[in-house]
Amino acid sequence: MWYEKITFLFKNKDLRKKFVFVVFLFVVFRIAANIPIPGIGLDSLRSFFAQNQVFGLLNLFSGGALSNFSIVLLGVGPYITATIILQLLTMIFPVLEKMYKEEGEAGRHKFNQYGRLLTIPLAGFEGYGMLTLFSRQGIITNLSPMVMVSSIITIMAGAMFLMWIGEIITEQGIGNGVSLLIFAGIVARMPINIFQTFATWDSSQIPSYILFFVLSVIIIAGVVLITEARRNIPVSYAKRVRGSKMYGGQSTYLPLNVNPAGVIPIIFALSILLFPGMIAGFLTGVNGFVGIWATNIVTFFNNQWVHGVLYFALVVVFTYFYTAVTFDPKTIAENLQKMGGFIPGVRPGESTTKYLAHILNRVLFTGAISLGLIAILPNIVSGITGVTGFTFLIGGTSLLIIVSVVLDTLRQINAQLEMREYDTF
Repeated sequence: MWYEKITFLFKNKDLRKKFVFVVFLFVVFRIAANIPIPGIGLDSLRSFFAQNQVFGLLNLFSGGALSNFSIVLLGVGPYITATIILQLLTMIFPVLEKMYKEEGEAGRHKFNQYGRLLTIPLAGFEGYGMLTLFSRQGIITNLSPMVMVSSIITIMAGAMFLMWIGEIITEQGIGNGVSLLIFAGIVARMPINIFQTFATWDSSQIPSYILFFVLSVIIIAGVVLITEARRNIPVSYAKRVRGSKMYGGQSTYLPLNVNPAGVIPIIFALSILLFPGMIAGFLTGVNGFVGIWATNIVTFFNNQWVHGVLYFALVVVFTYFYTAVTFDPKTIAENLQKMGGFIPGVRPGESTTKYLAHILNRVLFTGAISLGLIAILPNIVSGITGVTGFTFLIGGTSLLIIVSVVLDTLRQINAQLEMREYDTF
């Protein structure tokens, strides 16, 4: 039972220390998210983030660190962006692809090291862009060269600090550190969102509120279903006789998740979708054609229909892309053949590769479309019900992140518990 596992989690000294240490790192993250960068006024920032949808979403993922202009205002964004860039480059440079896919743990360690190094200039560039944008918008008025340089250095250090915390959490085996930090940032904002929503409560909209909450329950159930759904491919192993013993001859399943990419496509899509608007926003204060062009770009990307269609399309595209990077049917077919496994009715080798690719594409189509719909659900539900204050409950991005992180963390905790139970036995 679940309560027995919780009891065992806190009874086991090693697991208890890991759990308490991760909670301590969350506390450190929340403290850092509320320490503002010296020399920057905060009076106009909060109203700006409340009115700007794009930066409001970024502020949600940072747990309010952006609106506080804290030392970790970029969150783990630069590290995620660096990872995205390197994974895109694996499609162009065979050396990177070989390092990531074929060189095992040593290759992935080197690949991750490149990601850490790339995070530093990206954090500096993003920090400079943020400061320039806020300065041109009149939000920051005392941005002297000394304040600019010290703020950029602080922002870079904060980004590296959060990346370090994320990797430490991952090493504890409780969950993925980067995902858990994003999760902590979203959850930390929920009490504030609830308070702000009830502060503007309108009793005349009670039927709309009821409809909204009913749709929210259905959506949450659907997100859990899509996250956990999988297509099992039967696999059999040939019998082998070694000495007086017989091996193999058993049947199992190769599970293909309906959403094999998890929450990564949504994070990728958000990073790409927000980038043109942010760059154009930096240039809106420039005189002449460049300023007019930048203003038109900002207006274009702030359009709800344009944002929704592009968001949906990018999530679908990145679902296929990320799955192509992480799941190779040819490698799976070769590994099955080496271990004496085969899919009943399908020849080993090339036929198995084609069969796996066919099944994957069919499953992936459902997963990609579902993921795209989840991403734009807040706009759809708000349009149906007319309720906008509670969108944090069904926010496609935040909801999927919360569900995916919780389920993945529970799986890793269960694995840790089962390993300890076997050791005890």
